[in-house]
Order: sequence, then structure tokens, then C-alpha cells
Amino acid sequence: MKGFRCLAVLALALLAAGCGPPKSRDGIDAACSRITFEEGRFTVCRADPGKHELLLADKGADGKPMREFAALRGRLGPRAARVAFAMNAGMFNEQGNPIGYYVEDGAQQVALNRRKGPGNFHLEPNGVFWGDAAGWHVATTDAFAANTPAHVRFGTQSGPMLMIGGKLHPQLSENGTSLQIRNGVGVAKDGSAWFAISDEPVSFGRFARLFRDRLGCPDALYFDGAVSRLWDPVAAREDEGQPIGPIVVALQKR
Repeated sequence: MKGFRCLAVLALALLAAGCGPPKSRDGIDAACSRITFEEGRFTVCRADPGKHELLLADKGADGKPMREFAALRGRLGPRAARVAFAMNAGMFNEQGNPIGYYVEDGAQQVALNRRKGPGNFHLEPNGVFWGDAAGWHVATTDAFAANTPAHVRFGTQSGPMLMIGGKLHPQLSENGTSLQIRNGVGVAKDGSAWFAISDEPVSFGRFARLFRDRLGCPDALYFDGAVSRLWDPVAAREDEGQPIGPIVVALQKR
């Protein structure tokens, strides 16, 4: 009887493992996982510099903002088969154009925005997420302006910063009453980039602490709220919702 119980436990364990999230699909390894942090539910995606390349995309072949993941697939063409995940990445106007600094494929399309104004984008310090020959980075707008790299491969400006040198943005409360679906990005000390989206409405403070206390990112940047969406092909997840603006894409290297 004892041996039967052991076999039954083993069978249940194997069944549970088989029913878990897929580890790969069509040759693409899973980069995203669902986690719980401070009783909140999140999906986090890790881009590994040795395994992934990151790019930004905004406009389709017609020169107009794509606004949807479906249009992104057409824009990527054969590269769409290598998508590990994609996520909206930066704030935009009513037409879907970036309202802050934006660089795509090494070409600057929008200059750094240092104007004052209302809304989350202008909740200073805001910041920039970019990639260059040295890797992937997040920094405040002022820090980026003071030491702009000679060649930026991709870059998007958004705001506010969530974490700055391991500390919460000074104007974010620990756990405020404004609750939204939120997404953002942080860069860990090992050079990997962590992208996170909440799977339920959360406060700015809890979302910021996720990057510091769970993902190990001393610097993190808020992308958006309410319109936040994720495309995770391995998990067969493609969020629907309001039209989005710029999109960051992680492609698995060949």
C-alpha cells in the first residue's frame, strides 16, 4: 500500500507538471511567468542580453501608428516567428504617436521632451529606457540628457520613474488609492531587462516595489496604466483593449 501511495503521488506530480504553463512553443522559449507579490498578481517577462534582442516599433508600412499587436505581426514579417513577448512601451498622443523621446532602429523620431505639464508623464523625474552598444538602461531624463550616448539603437521616454538608484520615486506613496492595470520596465544589475504588467489594478507604490524587492532592479520606469497590454505567444496570451502606441518587442536570437 505504501508503494502504491508513492506511485500515486509521483503520478499526480507529473500530471501537475504537464498542466503547467508551456516552457516553449514553436521553438521559442518562455520568457514570461505569472507571480504573486504583496498579494497582487503580476506577469513578468525577462529579456536576457545573451538570448534576446530588443527593438521598438510604432508605425506600420503605411506610416501610421499600428495601435495593435495584430498590425505588429505584419510589420515584423518573418521575424514575428521569433517574438518572445511584446508590450506597449511609452506614452502617446491621441493619434498614437510618442509624446517623448523616441528612437527606432537607430533613428531618432522624437526629441527628448523636457516640458512641464500635467499627467503621469510629467510627474518628474520621468525617464528613458534605451539600448546601445553597452546594453540596456533606464535613467532619469535629466541623467540621460547630461550623458546622452553617441549612438542609441532604440529609446523611449515615459514617466514617472518608479525606482531611482534603489529608491522609490519621491512623489509616489507607499500604497496610494489610485489603482490601475500598470506596466513598466526595469534593468537588473546583471544587465537583463524585466518587463512587468499587473494582472489586476495596483497602486504605483506596490508596482514600484515589485521591481526593487522581487525583480532586483534599482532603476525602473513606468510605461502606462489602463491601456497596458502584453503579447506572450508562448502562453497564447494576446491582451485586448484600448489602442496602444509604441511597442517594445523581444525577439529570441537564432
